[in-house]
Amino acid sequence: MDIATLIGFVVGLGAIIGSTILEGGTPAALINAPAALIVFGGTIGAALISFPLKRIMAVPKAVVNAFTERGHDADEVVSHFVTMADRARREGLLSLEEEGQRIDDPFLRKGILLMIDGTDPELLRSILEIDIDALEKRHEESFGILEAAGGYAPTMGIIGTVMGLINVLSHLEDPSNLGHSIAVAFIATFYGVFSANIIWLPLANKLKKKSEEERRMREVMLEGIMSIQAGDNPRIVQEKLEGFLPPSMRGRDRRRGREDAPVGETEQAAA
Repeated sequence: MDIATLIGFVVGLGAIIGSTILEGGTPAALINAPAALIVFGGTIGAALISFPLKRIMAVPKAVVNAFTERGHDADEVVSHFVTMADRARREGLLSLEEEGQRIDDPFLRKGILLMIDGTDPELLRSILEIDIDALEKRHEESFGILEAAGGYAPTMGIIGTVMGLINVLSHLEDPSNLGHSIAVAFIATFYGVFSANIIWLPLANKLKKKSEEERRMREVMLEGIMSIQAGDNPRIVQEKLEGFLPPSMRGRDRRRGREDAPVGETEQAAA
């Protein structure tokens, strides 16, 4: 689970409720069903007008991804490719077929099997790049809808506030209730701004970052597959793929190997 997303929601909502209490108010004062209906219902309605229903229906699944920690460990992926490169150089590409069939990631499995089948390198790269671009397009559709919702919500809040003020002005004969009615009217603006900046836009940004990370990992896999097909030395494969990683993550396998090796072997390697 991506605990940062959950913590962010809790901290954001907690800050709003806490500030309300510190100012002498009550959290119940922030609850208003008509305002919520205008803002959230209006935002969803605007999204339905703007985007095809099929894309809207895919958003809940995308939102779930914002709360889950998926994907690959970059260091493990590089290590896996170095191992496969070493095996391919010693035993040939066909030795990777059984391992390729067991790979869970569909992109990596597809690339490995196409490589083993002897697909032309340029064609193989083209096929995998098409997959990467298609993945990015699908992700853009999901977080694009959330970004649009983040733009609609504040406007819906203003509409709700205007409607509330119209209702207030139509009942000026009761001055005693005027302050409360105006406060209730502005709750719609609060809902609009709050939902845009705590829900819609942050979720869109989180999904965008996850999409960028997944694209980067697929690019690592693509280069790893092409390097193995080209018969590159395992050390070259490692150096090439580590170029995608932050400096702090590079060379872990070599350091780990030195730490795990017996003292005599370490000294011999150094010599």
